[in-house]
Amino acid sequence: MGGLTDLSGGVGGPEALRPLLAQVLAALTAGAVRRGGPVVAGEPAVVGEMVREALERAQGPGALGQLVELLAHGAADPADPACAAHLHCPPLAVAVAADLAVSALNPSQDSWDQAPAATALESELLAEHAELVGFRPDRAAGVLTTGGTESNLMGLMLARDQRLGPDVELNGIPHGVRPRILASEVAHFSVQRAAALLGLGERAVRAVPVDRQLRMVPVALADAFAEAGWEGATPIAVVATAGTTDTGAVDPLQQVADLAARHGTWLHVDAAYGGGALFSDRLAPLLDGLDRADSVSLDWHKLGWQPAAAGVFLVRDARTYGSLARRAVYLNPADDEEAGYPSLLGQSLRTTRRPDAFKLAVTLRTLGRDGLGALVDRCHRLALRAAELVRDEPELELYCEPVLTTVVFRYAAEDSDHVNAELRRRLLRTGRAVVGRTELPGSGPGRVRLKLTLLNPHTTEREVESLLAAVVESGRAVQKQ
Repeated sequence: MGGLTDLSGGVGGPEALRPLLAQVLAALTAGAVRRGGPVVAGEPAVVGEMVREALERAQGPGALGQLVELLAHGAADPADPACAAHLHCPPLAVAVAADLAVSALNPSQDSWDQAPAATALESELLAEHAELVGFRPDRAAGVLTTGGTESNLMGLMLARDQRLGPDVELNGIPHGVRPRILASEVAHFSVQRAAALLGLGERAVRAVPVDRQLRMVPVALADAFAEAGWEGATPIAVVATAGTTDTGAVDPLQQVADLAARHGTWLHVDAAYGGGALFSDRLAPLLDGLDRADSVSLDWHKLGWQPAAAGVFLVRDARTYGSLARRAVYLNPADDEEAGYPSLLGQSLRTTRRPDAFKLAVTLRTLGRDGLGALVDRCHRLALRAAELVRDEPELELYCEPVLTTVVFRYAAEDSDHVNAELRRRLLRTGRAVVGRTELPGSGPGRVRLKLTLLNPHTTEREVESLLAAVVESGRAVQKQ
């Protein structure tokens, strides 16, 4: 077996990795060449059969190269300018290289003796992030998460515990109490999922109406508070969104914060997408009021060019973090902490946890805030140009001006919902483009829209023109069927 069982750590680990990495890099290139575009061509059944056949063939020392080539060939590659559907960024090479070091060493953040340097590094990085959002680093607390879904769950958990008291963790929701969460009607679906997981029930989440730009309407939020009072419900949290998944809309944070404060309600801001604006001097004002939140979600695997996962959860006041504290005698015994050995166990919902802070620290030291801000600004300008191109094309219809880096539009047709849904699938199965699909709030026909999520700072205007031309061509082909 020899080298097949070599380990990645220790003094000999790098030499064991070197030939394997050469295989991986060669296979990544070969797979991308075979794919020849943004996504593998073929319907799901065809791709599934390709995977099954490759798994049967891949055996022994050659399996690594064969399966990496399969993965690259069968990928939707966000580094391709025509792959622009989701908040699925092309990661920076320097961040991926940093992540390799983490995988090789395999630290775990649940105890200091598994990750001495990584424990200290995460604490330092979180202090920097607290300052970035406007919190006082000496008073704030937080943790690296898998993304917005986990961060939103944590924010709502702490809101529940702060509003309903510490006994709720032991005994559940008190009899007769009707918790309520107020979030816009376009808030991320993870808010409902979190309510279910926390024992509140999805119906505890009340949708607050939005304006045409899909921003929460403050008057409607005030009405929702009044309605809760009439119904005898207890608002435990307001969830504001800074960067909706579809239009990138940012709720009016200052006004929302005023209402939350007036009613003594926890304010959680989901800035998983819009948090990237904090790097940009031009766009950071969009998040005015973020510093008034009780908790914040950030995701750097969206508008931060990190490999997933790279979520950050922050609270303004570390004292509100108390209900997450846990003592496990084999991980963070009290006498170790008294002797000066810190533990991050009580900061997270997870136990085993890789140090995702490392790739962020490397990226920030390599590019700095200004360097990342330049990437954000480039993608924002690209979105503005894409909107101009949509407006100039008679067969396309723009929904609204871009706020961040998404462009929402549709192909104008008589049966627009069917045509837009089908033209997107046609582009996908031919391997020509990956374009997003969404639906506007409301009911009835006419709500289906297409979406470009422009997260590749190296994409050119000419490439966006070609992508929109492909949309038009596909729409015409669907109408002829």
